[in-house]
Amino acid sequence: MDKKNDHIILYSPQADIVWRVVDESGITFSRREYIVSKYEESARIFLTAYDAYIHEAEKIVPRSDSSAYPYWAFASTENIDPMGQKVMKLNVPLDEVVLFDQYDWYKVLRLSYIGETPEEEKAFARELEKRGIRDASDAVLRPFYPDIKRKITTSWNRLFRYDELIKRAVAAGDDMLIPGVRAVQAGLWCIKKEWLI
Repeated sequence: MDKKNDHIILYSPQADIVWRVVDESGITFSRREYIVSKYEESARIFLTAYDAYIHEAEKIVPRSDSSAYPYWAFASTENIDPMGQKVMKLNVPLDEVVLFDQYDWYKVLRLSYIGETPEEEKAFARELEKRGIRDASDAVLRPFYPDIKRKITTSWNRLFRYDELIKRAVAAGDDMLIPGVRAVQAGLWCIKKEWLI
C-alpha cells in the first residue's frame, strides 16, 4: 500500500494478451466469452459463480458499462499459482476493489455453502446428506432442490462480509490480519495501466 493508505498492493497473474491490451489501451476489461473460452465444458459452473459475484460486488464497487466480468488479484504472491502467466503487481485504489477471503471464494466456485462458522457448514452438510444430496453443486445446477439452492446461493453474500474490515485495516496501515480471513483475494472490474508498478 502507498503512503496515503488509500491504495492496496495486489498481484494478478495475466495472459500475454491482457498485458498487451493494458500497454496499448491503458485499460482492459474481461468478458463472458473469455470465460467460456477458457473454461470450456466447465464454463457453466464458473459463470454461475461469477454471475452471483457480480450481482453483489457491483453494490460495493459499481462497474462501468464496459465491465462485464471481474479480474482476480491477491494481496500476497504466496496465494498465486500463475500457471505460466506473468504476474502483474498493481497499486489499486481502495475504492476500485472488492476484497474477500480467498477460501470463501473457493466455496462459491465449488457451488458450496458459506456458513457463518465451520459448525454451521457442517450442519448444512448433514442436512444435504439427510436429503440424499451428495454434493451441494447438484442442488445449485439441477432444478430438484429449489429450497437448498436458495440457501446456498444466499450464503454466497457472506463472501463480502470482510470487504470493509480489510479496507479499514489497509487504510489504517495495519496488517490485514482479520479473524476469519486466511488469504485476501480481490475482484477488479478492470486493470488500468496506471496501476502497474
